[in-house]
Amino acid sequence: MQLVHTIYEPDGPGPFPTLLTLHGRGANAFDLLGLAPHICQGKFLVICPQGPLETPIAADTVGYAWYPMSLGGPPDVAAILASQKRLQIFLDDCLKHYPIDPKKLVVLGFSQGGVMAHSLALANPDRFAALVVLSSWLPRELVAQLEIGIAVQTLPTLVQHGTQDPMIEVGRARDSVEKLRELRVPLTYREYDMGHEIKPRSLLDLSAWLEEHVEATGGRP
Repeated sequence: MQLVHTIYEPDGPGPFPTLLTLHGRGANAFDLLGLAPHICQGKFLVICPQGPLETPIAADTVGYAWYPMSLGGPPDVAAILASQKRLQIFLDDCLKHYPIDPKKLVVLGFSQGGVMAHSLALANPDRFAALVVLSSWLPRELVAQLEIGIAVQTLPTLVQHGTQDPMIEVGRARDSVEKLRELRVPLTYREYDMGHEIKPRSLLDLSAWLEEHVEATGGRP
């Protein structure tokens, strides 16, 4: 497989409802893996790929990213789309190697990983049962480059954001929500009194939402 990754596999033969989880800038393949036992009582298979770009996060520490920092400028859409292509190939490989229920496949992204989750799901909504975006945003420049069809109007989407987020200000999340509503994406939006993080309350709400929109349904047609 092209991308380093970690995996949490529930007990039993499968196939399992599955979360493809995409970490934020500076993290790695282990960053979101710890959530797996706490999401829907550990019923989801969770796959955590690592971004392909090394990025320094301290004098002697390296993390990973999906695309370079823009330093206040517009995001590097070409780099986002290059990583999107790698993720599509990675996901094809995962479907061959792991007991994934393809009708209950969800893409979840945190921070920079949320941008990647948007890019995957909005461009390929038929592939996913749902989209989950945590502490992130949807760049206008990316929307302009994606071929977004009417199938997004049947893609259940959950967006969560902290009102005290110092890294991605909540106004950017609200602006992104308006873009999604313009696309007529079926959307649930929740704000929390928290920073750039995942808290127990937001995790509980995430689990309940997945139970309702993925587990309790037959998944995507």
